[in-house]
Amino acid sequence: MAATRPFKIPESVLVVIHTPALLVLLIERADQPGCWQSVTGSLDAPDEALAQTAWREVREETGIAHGELRDWGLTNVYEIYPVWRHRYAPGVTRNTEHVFGLTLPAPVPAVLSPREHLAWQWLPWREAADRCFSPSNAEAILQLPRYLAGGA
Repeated sequence: MAATRPFKIPESVLVVIHTPALLVLLIERADQPGCWQSVTGSLDAPDEALAQTAWREVREETGIAHGELRDWGLTNVYEIYPVWRHRYAPGVTRNTEHVFGLTLPAPVPAVLSPREHLAWQWLPWREAADRCFSPSNAEAILQLPRYLAGGA
């Protein structure tokens, strides 16, 4: 018999991976083909540091293990999509998302986990924002020029 999985913690990170030239890495979800996003993931434990979660998720989802990680100090609270609510404890409908940016000097290939993602692509920031299925992800990408300019 398979072990039951613990419920996900309704606190997560969103990591916008980008270059100084405003190219943004997007990955396509395996469980929802056609849904493109930045790196996202929930805390593994209530005491896991947000930066630790961000680095763990970046490595797991893209294979990238370098770059300058920066906490944007931006937090989104949103309703969890019904298709994914079964992953959370009964009655949990909202998630708190902390936004980070990861600057790489230039685009690099992503190494994906096939069970999580189908494809990756580097796009100019506005095109990347338009491609995202998540409104909070699209908004974070639209804020990228401001964060790069030190406005955060």
